[in-house]
Amino acid sequence: MTVLRRPLRLLAIPALALAATLPAAVPARAAPARAVPLPASTATLRPDAAAAGWLARQLVDGDHFETVFDGTAYPDQGLTADAVLAFAAAHGSDTAAARATAWLARPENTAGYLGDGTTEAYAGATAKLLLTAEVRGENPAAFGGVDLPARLRSLRTAAGRFSDRSQWGDYSNSFGQSLAVIALTRTPAGAPAAAVDFLAGSQCADGGFPASFGQATCTADPDATALAVQALAATGRAAKAAAGLNWLSAHQNADGGFAAAGATASNANSTGLATQTLLSTGRPVAGLKGWSALVELRQGCAADPAVRGAVAYDATGFDPGSAARATAQAVLGLSGTPLVALSAHGARPAAPVLACPAR
Repeated sequence: MTVLRRPLRLLAIPALALAATLPAAVPARAAPARAVPLPASTATLRPDAAAAGWLARQLVDGDHFETVFDGTAYPDQGLTADAVLAFAAAHGSDTAAARATAWLARPENTAGYLGDGTTEAYAGATAKLLLTAEVRGENPAAFGGVDLPARLRSLRTAAGRFSDRSQWGDYSNSFGQSLAVIALTRTPAGAPAAAVDFLAGSQCADGGFPASFGQATCTADPDATALAVQALAATGRAAKAAAGLNWLSAHQNADGGFAAAGATASNANSTGLATQTLLSTGRPVAGLKGWSALVELRQGCAADPAVRGAVAYDATGFDPGSAARATAQAVLGLSGTPLVALSAHGARPAAPVLACPAR
């Protein structure tokens, strides 16, 4: 699962037709196409706030991200939603978050991400956008002209799995299932028991969770496990969640970080999700080790001022093509707030910069 660096990319597909042909390394386009003013920046020592502030300044035209494929830039609703969640986690950059949310709520952008709801409807994207609307305090039943909870519930099969309805095939996976459970848990009706049962039933014998369902061999993935643990903890499946936490703790690298499935080197995306889960579910020792690993990947005061606060994907150094996605997911771990409790209420408008001593 190497496409666009890591897992939540699978919920950031501009169109399923494009997703079917994406190569292994497609950069996100950041850096505004034109200058968009933000409230006066404040200096901060908090790694999560500084990272979110940097991310806010990378929004294209001040309200969205794009992905470049074969020389053409496509709107990246998934990464834009990731950024909105990061802003809420850091409790800042709220002006940028409001602009990005308004962009996501434009009907053409909503439909381009979720599908038209009839011939095309994508479960993972719908779950992520529902969570984003909830975190922002928007009305999820009328977001971009779509009743998001109803759309998502319509994609649940009798077995409890949330599946895509598409001419391109079913790309639904464990990430979307977990996000759907988390997002629906936040609705008055709650998450369907069958959906929670399906997620719980996908657990591997070693306690971890796979990225994809229905594989001949159940192979646990750190990112999928982190999200599944959050979903199961939020729905009262304590034993299943604890087994997943044990798996995460056993697969933490010596540097405190987490590697992608099949890899050995820690990366910010996997570490961000795992650390968020560990800190929010009662594993502070392992969680603080993960937090420290994320801080080590942060671009500090010795870096170019334009990238200070950002988080590199891994220890090989800062890469503009992966930094926006890595930073968005790293902020989740740096803040430690679980997705089920994430809220933008009271967030500060400014996009902070990393506080550095004057030279």
